Amino acid sequence: AQLHYSVPEDREPGFSVGDLAKDLGVEVRSLAARNLRLVSEGGQRHFQVDLAAGVLLLDSRLDREALCGQSPTCSLHLQLVMENPLQLHRVEVDVLDVNDNAPQFPKPEVVLEITEVANPGTRLPLEVAEDPDMGSNSISTYELSPSKHFALSINVRGDGVKMPEIVLEKALDREKVPVHHLTLTALDGGNPVKSGTARVTIHVLDANDNPPVCDPPISKVLLEENVPVGTLVTKLNVTDLDEGPNGDVEYSFKTSNNAPGKFTKLFSLDARTGEIRTKAPLDYEESSAYEIAIRARDKGSPAMEGHCHLRVELIDINDNSPEIVLTSVSSPVQEDAAPGTVIALIGVKDSDSGDNGQVRLQIAKELPFKLVSSFKEHFSLVTSGPLDREKASGYNITVRAVDSGSPQRATQKTFYLRIADVNDNAPNFSSPFDTAHVQENSLPGTSVFSVSASDPDEGSNAKLSYSILDNGMQDAPISTYFRIDQDNGTIYTVRALDYEQDKVFQVPVEVKDAGSPALSSTAVVHVFVLDENDNAPNIVYPSVPKGSAFHQAIPALAEPGYLVTKIVAVDADSGHNAWLSYQLQESAEALPFQVERRSGEIRVAQALRESEDSHRLVVEVRDNGTPSLSASVVIVISPEENSVQDFSKSLDLPQPSSEDTNLTLYLIISLVSISLVSCVMFGLVAARC
Repeated sequence: AQLHYSVPEDREPGFSVGDLAKDLGVEVRSLAARNLRLVSEGGQRHFQVDLAAGVLLLDSRLDREALCGQSPTCSLHLQLVMENPLQLHRVEVDVLDVNDNAPQFPKPEVVLEITEVANPGTRLPLEVAEDPDMGSNSISTYELSPSKHFALSINVRGDGVKMPEIVLEKALDREKVPVHHLTLTALDGGNPVKSGTARVTIHVLDANDNPPVCDPPISKVLLEENVPVGTLVTKLNVTDLDEGPNGDVEYSFKTSNNAPGKFTKLFSLDARTGEIRTKAPLDYEESSAYEIAIRARDKGSPAMEGHCHLRVELIDINDNSPEIVLTSVSSPVQEDAAPGTVIALIGVKDSDSGDNGQVRLQIAKELPFKLVSSFKEHFSLVTSGPLDREKASGYNITVRAVDSGSPQRATQKTFYLRIADVNDNAPNFSSPFDTAHVQENSLPGTSVFSVSASDPDEGSNAKLSYSILDNGMQDAPISTYFRIDQDNGTIYTVRALDYEQDKVFQVPVEVKDAGSPALSSTAVVHVFVLDENDNAPNIVYPSVPKGSAFHQAIPALAEPGYLVTKIVAVDADSGHNAWLSYQLQESAEALPFQVERRSGEIRVAQALRESEDSHRLVVEVRDNGTPSLSASVVIVISPEENSVQDFSKSLDLPQPSSEDTNLTLYLIISLVSISLVSCVMFGLVAARC
């Protein structure tokens, strides 16, 4: 927003200029909280803000003439900056002129000369009085004391300045009155009226009676700024009807009150030819026009002079590049900032005028930002779309200012805007399902598997911690079997695992970041327990106490192949560790019995003699693990006469038929097919998850 106030120049410090809180539409008590501060564009501090009352106060007494000189308007520009949210308000204060200066002539006494043969109507230009006040408070008119020979004439110059001249109304006679004493009074238009006076002394001279005449007396020249030094501005056209020295004219500058002596530093005048040339670079931005007064004086006795007035108006060219001013930049900005969030306040100015001073700002179209015009020459850079720090952690924003001149001039300024991270990304495991293997009976603390997750956020939002969730699938909590390092995701055993009790574990692992609010993800690690040969075979039949023997009676005439008994054993392990083999321990004497290696059947190997006594056999059952474990049983076989041979126990047992063999083959193929289909289905489900 832009506020406009006015204040007379003679007010004392502490004078209330305007009610900022009311005009801005904010509460007074919020001004301090929003850190309201005042920035003067000119660098000088003339005002202050009363935060308690919310008003703009005068900090020092203003002098309009010192601040703005002869400018028709006098304005001071301020900037009010408020935070939370960041806002910029422009304040323009007009300094009003008061009639605090009286007119004053450059010299208190003016001496003029006029020939006695001067014709009525001859004009004698006078010095213009100066009044620093403006408008109605500036010089309004001039008055001349009463005289029989002279009257006052007032001409208006092109810039509105009133130029007094003394006009001869009645022929002079030097012999009667050689000197005339007059008083010239300058009056301003203030209330009350103020005035200044100068004494005018007119000496009446004899002889040379034709002054130089400028044609035209007032002229105007248009000249481009920055023309080369030495460029011809104009050549004065002055004529003098006299002859000889009385018609020989010399030229000289005559200073004026508008810019006393200033133009003499910029222009040169040839005293003989009347050519006016530039002698220093001209700058439109410093002054757009110059009023030059020239005196044309002949060499008569007495000398007569004429006066020419030249107005040089400069044509602006586009010789100044725009200037970019970053008033405020909010960096970093949160990546979840809503569209329209103010990022920076940017000011631009160009010292040229017209189209040459019209500036437009541009930024790259692919950036998620746009420029919004706040008021004249002030812009706000706001977000135009969503920001994502994971895609772009910052932006190099180049602001380009281009004016409308021909040729165009441009300036650019680049600043870096950092995007602050918010916790908008959950951690992500490299795989939602993992498989691990661990040997049973491993020591507690054995490393099983390491899961890994990543988080595209940064800082605490990307600091990950791992934990194990309880899925309730085991009898005891999963945390009694496994633990996880919360920093690196390594899973360790808590206790020794028993394959025979649990063959596989589903370990749900959760990873959580340290953001606020925290985000998390889960993965499942299938831990397969590998069997170890830690169980010896257990003889189920015959079941005898440890250290005892099993007694078995057989017919004394049992034939070879006779089934004496069968050893039945089991092994709690699995796979190769559970493959059992049966054998007789070596003895000192040859025994007429043998043990089937796989089935554990004990049969008669050779015919028994009638006189044979009991036989003591030690049958050893051994598994296929590494190292191999075994168990043994002692069997005492006693031949008896009255035992009846059971021919069903002979070696001629019925052999499996071909149909039984085919049925077994079909069963194996079916199991393999079902296993393959199940694996494919589990793979598809895992991929979908």
